[in-house]
Amino acid sequence: MSKALKTVAIVGAVAASLAAHTTTATAQAKEKCFGVSLAGKNDCAAGPGTTCAGTSTVDYQGNAWTLVDAGTCAEIELPAMADGTARMGSLEELNRDLPG
Repeated sequence: MSKALKTVAIVGAVAASLAAHTTTATAQAKEKCFGVSLAGKNDCAAGPGTTCAGTSTVDYQGNAWTLVDAGTCAEIELPAMADGTARMGSLEELNRDLPG
């Protein structure tokens, strides 16, 4: 193998390694955010009687979570509740907007 070809192969391997590391770091920068998903759009955990992803039945269901970028959960803009109270996402399960 020529010296130029070896150099190209090494540069390619380093670039692939860096790309894989960046992708892994991005994937790890997520957190569960409860109470922010629309009905049927949750990633998992939608309370008793449900299985997992896509099983929430109420918009902004407090016991259903969606993966969001780390550090953004409480900053997601959500409509106010029917009584005018502000609605926010949470890193912990909420007791609001639960199915009747």
